[in-house]
Amino acid sequence: MQRDYPGGPRPTDVYFFATCLVDLFCPEAGMDAIQLLEREGIRVHFPENQTCCGQPAYTSGYADEARAVAKVQLDLFPNDWPVIVPSGSCGGMIRHHYPKLFAEDAALKAKADSLSERVFELTEFFVKVLKVNWKGSGATKKVALHTSCSARREMGTHLHARQLLAELGNVELLNHSHESECCGFGGTFAVRQPDISAAMAGDKADALKETGAEQFLSADGGCLMNIDGTLEKRRDSFRGQHLASFLWHNTERKGEKA
Repeated sequence: MQRDYPGGPRPTDVYFFATCLVDLFCPEAGMDAIQLLEREGIRVHFPENQTCCGQPAYTSGYADEARAVAKVQLDLFPNDWPVIVPSGSCGGMIRHHYPKLFAEDAALKAKADSLSERVFELTEFFVKVLKVNWKGSGATKKVALHTSCSARREMGTHLHARQLLAELGNVELLNHSHESECCGFGGTFAVRQPDISAAMAGDKADALKETGAEQFLSADGGCLMNIDGTLEKRRDSFRGQHLASFLWHNTERKGEKA
């Protein structure tokens, strides 16, 4: 199965891997992502036994623990359907690192390879597979975009997010000076190095706000939580929103006019 489905049939069914951060901290983003998929005529299947992708343990050097978590996910997506992930970092973990985790076990490696080939970050799926042509709704909005390090460097999905926003017409996307820099979250990095993480998040929050945007957007729940937490500590009303929720609430729906 090729990720861009060149000339192939449009998928009718997908699995949705919500990520633990979306599940625990911004479930509305998961629901909005599902509604966007369903609006395109896609049947969305949500395996209820899904948990964490294993990235926090993996990036902290605990390969055995990450493998135990990841192994549970391997059997949750038995049909040959795309697996949609509303996070570039979690999508990158499954696509790029699951095959490495199970390299020593032929049977599990085969499952990991099959799964990795079907994983799409949400905006990537909209752009490359569904080839959506959405119109914006409502008044013009000025926004800034933050993409996670994994989304930018592993998945390249910052380009898809920018494309979706650029095509809406009612969105002015403002560039900021720290766009390619980390927000300081980094999974367990924020816990292990809180002072450094806080300084990085502060720089990112400053850069986003200095654009004059009404709000910032991110397709990764960890980054969103980290930057919003910094702004909340400052008692600053400037806030972020998950990109899936922004797209759901600011694109034209059937029967509506922009």
